Amino acid sequence: MSEFQLPKRRRIYLMRHGDVTYFDDSGRAIDPDTVPLNETGRAQASAAGQAFAQQGVRFDRVIVSGLRRTVETAQHVLAATGQKIAMEEQPAWQEIRGGRLADIPPADVEDAFLRAFDGVVPEQTRFLGGESIGELLERVLPAVAALRADTSWDTALLVLHGGVNRAILSHAITAGGRTFFGHLAQTTGCINALDVGDAPHDWVVRTLNYAPPTPLHRDVRNTTMEMLYAQYLRYRPER
Repeated sequence: MSEFQLPKRRRIYLMRHGDVTYFDDSGRAIDPDTVPLNETGRAQASAAGQAFAQQGVRFDRVIVSGLRRTVETAQHVLAATGQKIAMEEQPAWQEIRGGRLADIPPADVEDAFLRAFDGVVPEQTRFLGGESIGELLERVLPAVAALRADTSWDTALLVLHGGVNRAILSHAITAGGRTFFGHLAQTTGCINALDVGDAPHDWVVRTLNYAPPTPLHRDVRNTTMEMLYAQYLRYRPER
């Protein structure tokens, strides 16, 4: 009998960006491509960085989607860890793209918000009348494969988005499958830990939705889309 060799795996820390405010005080929707972190989001990002620092985690690669909220989150994380490393942008991991809310019939708006991430989401489902889940998977998963194919790194930090994270986590949970679990909570500023081996199916899910400021999520019982819909109802223009 040959001696057993423990498999060698690399670590992906997958974060969602910190909290942002999508509607201003006048009710105007803020451009999601340029919206900055709010005060809570900055605190969440710094808390995540402190959690990494306390564990002595060092990153070989730091990848953001390129949207401002991911860049700012990564900046706060790196500041807290004291690590100076160039951030890479991966546009394929930008958030799932919604359509124009004004183009959605009023009778369909509630379903558009609340069914987008409801359970195991069919690939033909469109996010707020825009990009479909299938289209999201088509651009997210090849970029995941490319990251895994690069053997130059041991520990990578990915700072991305709620929808994109669900696509990656669903892929990991199904050991390299193609599905989308919309019911995976992704709190702003959260950390997920995933290990990858050499084989495409070799995924180990270590940590899901760890949010350093509120690790037990005591005061949150609603989904991101439910809360976003409540904000929309508060600020929506009269039709």
